[in-house]
Amino acid sequence: MLSPVVMGIKQSRARAWGWENKADPTWRDVAAKAAAGELHYAMTNPSSSNSGFTALIGVAAALSGGGEVFEPARLDTQALKGFFSGQAMTAGSSGWLAEAYVRGQDGLDGLINYESVLLQLNSSGRLHEPLTLIYPKEGIITADYPLMLLNADKRQDYDKLVACLKSPPIQTRLMRETQRRPVIPQVRPDSRFPDRLLVELPFPRTRAEVDRLLFSYLDEQSRPSYTLFVLDTSGSMEGERIDHLRQALANLTGLDTSLTGQFARFRSRETVVMLPFSNRPSEPTSFVIKDTGSDSEQMLALRAYINRLSAKGGTAIYDALGRAMDLAVEAVVKDPDRFYSIVLLTDGENQGGAGYADLERRYRQLPEQARSIRVFPILFGDSNVSEMEAVGRLSGGRTFDAQKHALSTVFKTIRGYQ
Repeated sequence: MLSPVVMGIKQSRARAWGWENKADPTWRDVAAKAAAGELHYAMTNPSSSNSGFTALIGVAAALSGGGEVFEPARLDTQALKGFFSGQAMTAGSSGWLAEAYVRGQDGLDGLINYESVLLQLNSSGRLHEPLTLIYPKEGIITADYPLMLLNADKRQDYDKLVACLKSPPIQTRLMRETQRRPVIPQVRPDSRFPDRLLVELPFPRTRAEVDRLLFSYLDEQSRPSYTLFVLDTSGSMEGERIDHLRQALANLTGLDTSLTGQFARFRSRETVVMLPFSNRPSEPTSFVIKDTGSDSEQMLALRAYINRLSAKGGTAIYDALGRAMDLAVEAVVKDPDRFYSIVLLTDGENQGGAGYADLERRYRQLPEQARSIRVFPILFGDSNVSEMEAVGRLSGGRTFDAQKHALSTVFKTIRGYQ
């Protein structure tokens, strides 16, 4: 099946800008609206999600001339930065982004996602205002969902399955049920899909060009992040648990030299705040990342701080999380043009001080602009699963499981949401 990555704009916005009824804008028109502060949209992180990656490549190709070959030297970096200044929500997956958009739709003008996801949102009954799908004139990039053969001995079965999936009856059913486009010419897209020629933009020719685009997005083009780590350093963390925590955090300072590790490292312009806690929250320590080299002054300072983390005392989870919320609210009031998030790691249950009900009451009283601060709890050790999931839901965040997966892997995954 096929599904282009396109932009959905609230109908009232699209109508006011003259973008309805096939009068599709260019990517430059979209970038200009974002740079002017008129367009605020959601898009996944291109280093961790295919829809965000495809959108980045498509916009970059359009802003470099939109010819048959992607030419990095001709890329209009100023227009690209203007485009990403309008990105007001990020995520690590397309499905999660769609859910987050529904939750925060009143503060956004639209989102970038697969055409199928946008069509599903429009038909879901969950939107306060339908989305007008925009297919910029320079072109888009289409996802094609290939089915790969891994075992050559199974070629006959593979060919039989592919023939079935590409048969007109199955293609028609898949189109109807998944809102993706058929891949064979015998089945025409139905009325839900605009009847127009889709221009495909070129991909970069080398992985080096792709990597440069991704690192440029993370360190230069996207909104900078304000990331607050609330870290359980109670006595139960002593031994292997605190060792795993130190290693997972140190990897984010550039020690993980794998490609995924480099995409997950702390980013240029990012503010990183460490807030350990046991019986009570410690004093927060802030680091502003200017140089992303693993041996830069900021990365070395962060690593030294991480290596000094030690375990003792009790577990006052909600006192620490409340302190973190206060810090984040203070920061977002001063500088709203950042991605704000709190990572909460604890290996046990709350043992004193405020409780979950106190946190919920405090969250409900936050000013509107602070509602974008998301909390990402990590299940670790013997943490309370139901309470941590409730914390994630309350803030519009997501809970990650380090009880079944390596903590370093979980930290890298969370970076896609920050």
